[in-house]
Amino acid sequence: MNDHYSAWQRLAPLGLLLIGTGVSIVGEATLRKGRGEGWVVLGTVGLCVLNAGVAVFGDAVKQRALYELRMES
Repeated sequence: MNDHYSAWQRLAPLGLLLIGTGVSIVGEATLRKGRGEGWVVLGTVGLCVLNAGVAVFGDAVKQRALYELRMES
C-alpha cells in the first residue's frame, strides 16, 4: 500500500478525533465561564487541542492529495 494512503488512513481519524475533543473542551470552558467558575486554563487547552486537530486533519488532506496524484501517474 502507498505510504501517502496509509498516512491518510492514520491521520484523518486522529484529526477528526482531536477536533471533536477540542470543541468539547471549549464547550465545557464556556459553560464554566457562564457559571462563574475558572475557565481560562480549560479554554486554552481546548483551543490547543482544536488547533492541533485542524493541523493533523490538514496534513491528512495533503497526504490524500499526494496519493491521488501518484495514482494518476
